[in-house]
Amino acid sequence: MRASLVSAAILGLASQAASIDPLVIKGSKWFNSKTGAQFFVKGIDYQPDITSTSAVRDPLADTAGCTRDLPFLKDLGVNAIRVYQTEPFGNHDKCMSMLADAGIYVMLDLSTPTETINRDTPSYDVDLLGYYQRKVDTFSKYDNVFAFLAGNEVTNAYNNTGASAYVKAALRDVKSYIKSKHLTIPVGYATNDDADIRWQLQTYFDCGSISDRADFYGINLYEWCGPTATFESSGYADVVKNFTSWDVPVLLTEYGCNAIKPRTFPEIAAIYGSNMTSSFSGGFVYEYVEEPNEYGLVKVSGSTGTKTADYDYFKKALAAVNPSGMSMSSYTPNGKQQSCPSVAASNNWIASSTLPPVPSNATCSCMMNTLTCVSKQSTIPTSAGDLAKFGQSVSTIFGTVCGSVDCSTVSGNATAGKYGKYSFCDPIQRVSWVMTEWYNEQRNVDGSCDFGGFAKIVSVKSSDDSSCSDQKDDPKSPSSPSSDKGDSSSSSSSAAKTLGGAPSMAALSVSVVLAMLTAALF
Repeated sequence: MRASLVSAAILGLASQAASIDPLVIKGSKWFNSKTGAQFFVKGIDYQPDITSTSAVRDPLADTAGCTRDLPFLKDLGVNAIRVYQTEPFGNHDKCMSMLADAGIYVMLDLSTPTETINRDTPSYDVDLLGYYQRKVDTFSKYDNVFAFLAGNEVTNAYNNTGASAYVKAALRDVKSYIKSKHLTIPVGYATNDDADIRWQLQTYFDCGSISDRADFYGINLYEWCGPTATFESSGYADVVKNFTSWDVPVLLTEYGCNAIKPRTFPEIAAIYGSNMTSSFSGGFVYEYVEEPNEYGLVKVSGSTGTKTADYDYFKKALAAVNPSGMSMSSYTPNGKQQSCPSVAASNNWIASSTLPPVPSNATCSCMMNTLTCVSKQSTIPTSAGDLAKFGQSVSTIFGTVCGSVDCSTVSGNATAGKYGKYSFCDPIQRVSWVMTEWYNEQRNVDGSCDFGGFAKIVSVKSSDDSSCSDQKDDPKSPSSPSSDKGDSSSSSSSAAKTLGGAPSMAALSVSVVLAMLTAALF
């Protein structure tokens, strides 16, 4: 039986998030910064499609959707939501204010399906860092934003563990950016629970200098299936024992097996009970909205929502727990930092602890001033067809030239921990470097800077790139989009705008081009 819950009117909205006590981390626990009480996440994963348009999936910019969903969130008794897709555009004030008024905190993923690190062909460039920085700028003003996630299940098997080096580099640089703004919002990572790489992943994101390490660690765990499972038989006990002496907070960023229906959520008693609260800080059930995978607690349609069969089971299970915590003043951290996993196939790990360098627009612009054969296109195409054609051209050029010219300057190897000094530049800049190398290799003969009409010859502004690596961006300003960099740039924006002032899907698909480019190198 499915029951309907009528959305109540939300009154007295402020223009910014209402007063709510910020959360802070001490050791392996979260605390309320004002009261000093330990905080346990009693959350839900929240990613409904926006009701006004399907152009961008940013539920926190959709006031109608937030008005529809808030009564359900309050009725369920959750104190936090995790939002997977948001954009650094539009106005989030009303949704964030409603959530703050309800005492609900927000954890935000930095990546989106189009702005992310590809696990199979990983790379990390100036544009991706700039996107993450702009998202920090957009959401850091809200006191109920208590954490950012730098990645979600990017590594999910031994053969793509190298991608973790790029994720950890992005995590490092976002932490540095937040620190430069005199903010204290933590940045963490969320992983699936793969027994073959479980220990390697969690130690990798905890090893190294404090500036490189994850501030907290999330696990997406679906092992507890049905009412007959136990803490031991479900595998929860095996996961928890690995974190008994951890030095940063750990929580479940997703949980809730649906192999047996209806879901009665017996794992909630364990998550907020004595078996886990000494090392875990709660978790987020997957998920709020009903989708074809049938994990949702609420089925939404336009401005209305309807409870699914799982709704009341979750509400009852969550209401029955009251985790016992400690005060911040009485807590003395005693966790232990981990050592980095060894890089070896026998250890199911191929990511070096040496991370990619910090991307720098200034470095890439300096490099562009030394090139003679560059891309005719100054920006990434915005239409899907042109983007695919551009990506194929770039991939072909790399595949052809790098077979006879050393392209290590614009590529990286996460297993060896070696990264070229221009490996973080955008696709146009990197392919321009490759074409110039070929042009020089051919001694500038006619036709050697053509590449099927893709390239053009330009005048060199500087013949020496030795100082380019010394050029650094302002650490307090987000990296500019590629259309603002280098001599090959134009004054027009590389991101055509769609509804709500957000970039189109094609404009945000630079990661697709990077994936093709990286594949061509290896």
